[in-house]
Amino acid sequence: MQNARHAAVVDPGDAAPVLAWLDANGVQLSAIIATHHHADHVGGVESLRARYDVPVFGPAQESIPRRTRALAEGDRIDVPGIGLSLAILDIPGHTAGHIACYTSGSDPLLFCGDTLFAAGCGRLFEGTPAQMWSSLSKLAALPPATRVYCGHEYTLANLRFAAAVEPGNTDVHERIARESAKRERGMPTLPSTIAEELATNPFLRAALPHVMSRASEHAGRRITDAIESFATLRDWKNGF
Repeated sequence: MQNARHAAVVDPGDAAPVLAWLDANGVQLSAIIATHHHADHVGGVESLRARYDVPVFGPAQESIPRRTRALAEGDRIDVPGIGLSLAILDIPGHTAGHIACYTSGSDPLLFCGDTLFAAGCGRLFEGTPAQMWSSLSKLAALPPATRVYCGHEYTLANLRFAAAVEPGNTDVHERIARESAKRERGMPTLPSTIAEELATNPFLRAALPHVMSRASEHAGRRITDAIESFATLRDWKNGF
């Protein structure tokens, strides 16, 4: 998030590339935002704060280094220097207190950490399948045009799993071709959109009858519940 003079960073796992970018572009850091406590998302906070005296926003239910404001669903922050207002959503599952930041309007944006990935979702380190399904359903209900900025670029690996779950999904195969072409050109596959995720992300599609049928085949038992279908897909992906 930036304008001509200021930038805010979300989930700085490493300070070095952030500092290098700020220096190269002559931009001042104005805020740090953390979605959850994992080191690959907050490892750079201390070094950034050593150079920039800026607010650190993070989830209320987790320990975030140098946090100056604790956030939970219903809160809203105006990012200093950026002129951007973000609503906070609680999305536990990957971690117990994970949050997302969302801005609506004509160009909606979502910063969702490791809960929702392009064509995938995070592992359940601290939460339950029911929590993660609820969190993903909350994000899936956002406007289709919402741009999704997630914590890691696992897109092609996730799409290979999506194709295994839904071999007949033409949207998945078209997305594989599209994203593969981007990577061949050295381009990122992110951000995605909620619309793309609804069409190609098996974890958002776990309640669909044909996806539930595939989960049943993998589990070797009949599954009729969306949460159980999601949990089965997540276990399948863990070993994929």
